[in-house]
Amino acid sequence: MTVNMTKGQAISLQKDDGGSLTSVRMGLGWQAAPRRGLFGSRTREIDLDASAVLFADKQPVDVVFFRHLVSDDGSVRHTGDNLVGGVGQGGDDEAILVDLQRVPVHIDQIVFTVNSFTGQTFQEVQNAFCRLVDETNGQELARYTLAGGGAYTAQIMAKVHRAGPGWTMTALGSPANGRTFQDLMPAILPVL
Repeated sequence: MTVNMTKGQAISLQKDDGGSLTSVRMGLGWQAAPRRGLFGSRTREIDLDASAVLFADKQPVDVVFFRHLVSDDGSVRHTGDNLVGGVGQGGDDEAILVDLQRVPVHIDQIVFTVNSFTGQTFQEVQNAFCRLVDETNGQELARYTLAGGGAYTAQIMAKVHRAGPGWTMTALGSPANGRTFQDLMPAILPVL
């Protein structure tokens, strides 16, 4: 059963039977919003990029994004860059896979971001979401929908963080500005 998350909401990544999830996918989907023009409405392609920043004690130690598809330890993997969005028509346009059992013990948080590499704002995006899927069986566990656009070019979407022996996901939904994950670091640090 999917949990439709709200900003700030956290869910445990423990299975109903008490076991822990072993592998999850953070999926990102979006579509370009139609714009009214002189000759009717039209859409312009939107290039959003998903990134995962791995932290150890509030210090960034690795990142996975379209130019570095696999973390140095191999536990986090980006499936590839999508330059236009809307391909999945409700499915994932970009995804980052996390093998929770392989994440080194010193990594305590993984923050997922999305940014407009071309600098378009979220006012030009519609139907944007991130979702967490149990990669072992394909079951969607949680979904966070971006409601309404804004005059920002990025969003700190969610984080997966250690909670005792397991993991927890928290929906963040913090607007930010930047074309790359590096630009977003000042906005990421306060949500750690």
